[in-house]
Amino acid sequence: MALQLQTGYRQILGLALPISLAMLVPQINFITNNIFLGRLGEQELASAGLTGVYYLIFAVIGNGLNSGLQALIARRAGQDLPKEIGKLFYHGVWISLVIAFFGIAVTYTVSPMILRSVIHNPATADQVIDFLMIRIWGLPLLYLYVMRNALLVGTNQTKFLVWGTLSEALTNIFLDYALIYGRFGFPEIGFNGAAYASIIAEGVGLFVIYAVIHFKGLHRQFAFFEEMRISWSMIKLIMVQSSPLIVQFAISIMSWEYFYLLVEHHGTLALAISNTMRNFFGLFGIFSWAFASATNTMVSNVIGQGKIDEVMPLIKRIAGLSFLISAVVFVILNAFPTWFLSFYNQGDAFVAASIPVLRIVSFALLLMSFSTVWLNAVTGTGNTVVNLSIELVTIVIYSLYVFLTLEYWDLPITWGWGSEWVYWICMFTMAFFYLRSGHWKKKII
Repeated sequence: MALQLQTGYRQILGLALPISLAMLVPQINFITNNIFLGRLGEQELASAGLTGVYYLIFAVIGNGLNSGLQALIARRAGQDLPKEIGKLFYHGVWISLVIAFFGIAVTYTVSPMILRSVIHNPATADQVIDFLMIRIWGLPLLYLYVMRNALLVGTNQTKFLVWGTLSEALTNIFLDYALIYGRFGFPEIGFNGAAYASIIAEGVGLFVIYAVIHFKGLHRQFAFFEEMRISWSMIKLIMVQSSPLIVQFAISIMSWEYFYLLVEHHGTLALAISNTMRNFFGLFGIFSWAFASATNTMVSNVIGQGKIDEVMPLIKRIAGLSFLISAVVFVILNAFPTWFLSFYNQGDAFVAASIPVLRIVSFALLLMSFSTVWLNAVTGTGNTVVNLSIELVTIVIYSLYVFLTLEYWDLPITWGWGSEWVYWICMFTMAFFYLRSGHWKKKII
């Protein structure tokens, strides 16, 4: 199996499209979850927004570790060092488990006090906390699951991604319906049924993808179990590379949770609308995130091969493809907004109030399409501290904007969602000028 990548359009699409499909399946799963909960009522749909963003805070910590590990694995792939890839993956698994159990401890000790102090509606607060006490136990499964992303994407094995995600999605959709409503002989658990369904589904997806890795012989090719001893130098390398990304992703989603808490102050309807917008962002943003993930891998792999001059043309090709697909999505969303919003069964008033917000979000998807590619190119160069610096500056500007629009001036949430424009424009500007400067060329990982 060739580990070194080429930089043409065929190679880009061959890497990115399977990632898109693997991301599409859980997003459909997540939206189906919200549609089921939305049928329980506006309160449940609103609470689902808060629980989803909270869990996402810890999920993206795993994604930060995944991105850093992916860049390291892709660099070793470019250098054609398969056994080093196995060592990186083995140590990444242990690090992810430690972080997962830390997240569980935080959820049971600190989070209930914080959530009760910032959520104005006591019924919403109780519902959110009860759900999270169950849902958080899926975190170790999720972290082990995303570790396989780092391995398969970093080694150009993206065609295997779909098996785990498809099995997880089908399990979750079935159990959502069965446990929320009490179908097929299962107990009717209601809102918390979605938490149990998600945990079981993550376990099924984890089992399937590691079975695929085993039967395809990847564990032998990369010598996963040849060296079982813990190497502290390897742990240090992974943490030095991943820690800035973990912090970057965490503060990014924490700022989004802050946004949702300010939206909650505008009422249940505003929160329910914003939750649907997050669904749209998740579903229609998968193509941009897939190209961004491919950028991380391809940039790191090409640098590992010593082909520095090919990096900038590669980034521009990927950004162009990402923007083209998002432009098609933009047209479709703005042509048929009522049709998409009607799936949530919240009535005409909900649809009418949501359409202006959806138009803002659709344009933000265009901005994200190329901005996230350029940011992940920075990750691929190995300069993750620069990633964190870009994120910190952007978050300060973003948080100030949402505070002024939603809290201080008390403007409609349409203005609040304009924060996505602010976020992606700031992100792109800094990433673009950093890469243009050429300072990344001296970085060695």
